[in-house]
Amino acid sequence: MKLKYEKPAFLPTLRELVRCNQAFERFSGAHVRMLGLTPPQFDVIATLGNTEGMSCKELGEKTLITKGTLTGVLDRLEQRRLIERREDAADARRTHIALTPAGDALFVQVFPAHLAHLERAFSRLSVAELKQLQTGLAALHHALDKSVAVMNAD
Repeated sequence: MKLKYEKPAFLPTLRELVRCNQAFERFSGAHVRMLGLTPPQFDVIATLGNTEGMSCKELGEKTLITKGTLTGVLDRLEQRRLIERREDAADARRTHIALTPAGDALFVQVFPAHLAHLERAFSRLSVAELKQLQTGLAALHHALDKSVAVMNAD
């Protein structure tokens, strides 16, 4: 028995969003792996770069890594002596994560290189196109967040 439904107007947009994300992951991930990191490791290094570090909770909120995956990523970065974990000075229940000098040196090496790599793709779009994409994605982000808030209120 076939399901009969009217194709929602958002479906082609959703499909393109997913395809865009997959293409970005392929393009970005291949370069990150060439730099000797996994995409989640790069995410942590890039997020901690140019900071004094942050709590594990803050790091989880600022990266694209799930809480369950973050611990393993941090373990591997700590084994490579790229990050250090310390008790938070203000609250001993919290862990403070920061780049080590070796981690900071790696950030200085890989972050600009990866931005230059990404520039190859993003430079194919005009400033106006980039602005239009940013506006549209921000509107979608807002709509999704609002829908989650309404769903959680029920």
